Amino acid sequence: MTEQRYGEWVAVRAHGAHVAELVLDRVKAMNAISTQMARSLTEACAALAADQDVRAVVLTSTHERAFCVGADLKERNSLTDAELVRQRPVARAAYTGVLELPMPTIAAVHGFALGGGFELALSCDVIVADATAEVGLPEVSVGVIPGGGGTQLLPRRVGAARAAELVFTARRVGAEEAAALGLVDVLTEQGRDREDALALAERIAANSPVGLRAAKRALRLGQGLGLREGLEVEDAAWRSVAFSADRAEGVRAFNERRRPEWPGA
Repeated sequence: MTEQRYGEWVAVRAHGAHVAELVLDRVKAMNAISTQMARSLTEACAALAADQDVRAVVLTSTHERAFCVGADLKERNSLTDAELVRQRPVARAAYTGVLELPMPTIAAVHGFALGGGFELALSCDVIVADATAEVGLPEVSVGVIPGGGGTQLLPRRVGAARAAELVFTARRVGAEEAAALGLVDVLTEQGRDREDALALAERIAANSPVGLRAAKRALRLGQGLGLREGLEVEDAAWRSVAFSADRAEGVRAFNERRRPEWPGA
């Protein structure tokens, strides 16, 4: 397994040729997102987005009891208003970096995934959580609002009223309720979130990289649109792959009853 570090607290690990693990590794602070960690996360996401060999990304944590506890409030407490204004686009870029990765993304969640930590998970396409997971958006309890996409991503998962209840109460939700409400997608046994997320990523990565990116683009761009407009988004995505080398190889491999060898173009 090869590993590339981005600053002190973020790493990217390669699992085979086509799966990448994006690792939160600020253990002493439960992966609290400081300004420097945000910059590192943005840099890592930019590198992943540009890597045409990566077909699926798994976002993980090295901390035993936490995925990510959100913004570094100790750092925030030391910032002046002017410094906070300057820090805002840095923090926002980190969440956007995860959200806009062009390939399928999976969050592997255990322990605390709170505030910005849960927003990082929400920025992924699929959330795998183990039995210890505790998720929530508690920002209003400290006088702010979810600012890493939570007010927009959560209602797209669970509906406006449920999202409002969770944001307004700032309550934390355990793993079983989170699965029942649709806050997480796959509930697994304690300690298996990373293993199961990587296995899911391998299954995804067996498919056409051109098809995967186009499908993600259609899913994301079509959200919130009317049916007619959404179907136009789908048609544009279809046209982008219909005459690709991947499509030709996929059809040929199906007829020859063999596994495809994707050109990735």
